[in-house]
Amino acid sequence: MSWWGKVIGGAVGFAVSGPIGALLGAAIGHSFDKGVSGIEATASDELSTESIQAAFFTATFSIMGRIAKSDGIVSQSEINVAQATMARMQLNSEQQQAAQALFNKGKASDFDYQAVAKQLRKECVRRTNLLQMFLEIQIATALADGELHNSEQSLLLELAEILGFKRAQFEQLLAMAAAQQRFTGHHGAHEQQNSASQLEEAYDVLGLDKNCSDQELKRAYRRLMSQHHPDKLVAKGLPEEMMKLATEKTQQIKDAYDIVKQNRNIKR
Repeated sequence: MSWWGKVIGGAVGFAVSGPIGALLGAAIGHSFDKGVSGIEATASDELSTESIQAAFFTATFSIMGRIAKSDGIVSQSEINVAQATMARMQLNSEQQQAAQALFNKGKASDFDYQAVAKQLRKECVRRTNLLQMFLEIQIATALADGELHNSEQSLLLELAEILGFKRAQFEQLLAMAAAQQRFTGHHGAHEQQNSASQLEEAYDVLGLDKNCSDQELKRAYRRLMSQHHPDKLVAKGLPEEMMKLATEKTQQIKDAYDIVKQNRNIKR
């Protein structure tokens, strides 16, 4: 049975307690009271993959709503990003309603995003790549309108610190995400493949300086592909429906690597 089926059936009720359980329960009109008292006795790394998937889904869309609202106005671009994420996940009608309800709850002034982020980190213990994917989704939301407001950046930095990322790590993820946004737009517009601007963006997508060695290039590529490997992320707790997001990310990385390789005349 999928994580969603178990959530609806109450099979993972004990593992979605706390603020995340309250959010998800309210979004789907379900009570997770049964078994909640036993959550303290359950080690975080023993939680089922389905439980982590439920927590990831809940945190993703609720905090996405908070990010969108952080500058005081929820732009149409930010709404479009949330809707596009839902569409790419191919959610069923019940899941779409839950995602939309979570997004709206995240916009509320009394939404405790810090508690949600802290619980997500606790339940994703030692799953750094999964937390990084979560943060990358939130960064993409903030960049949706083409402008990163100070309030959005401050909130993202706070979330990164709660999730265990250092400021330098966050800043690199932010720079790479902005480059990926530009790179995808240019790549989709069929610009000349090795134009100077696209080549520069390809290096930024990989988080590299253009003067890096071929060995550094290959290491960075392999690391990024491993971090975003869809099957590995799902095994760690990424909802199956979000595999397409991870697949798109790996394709962006591969496209950037291919452009740099071609520029350097690297055959393999």
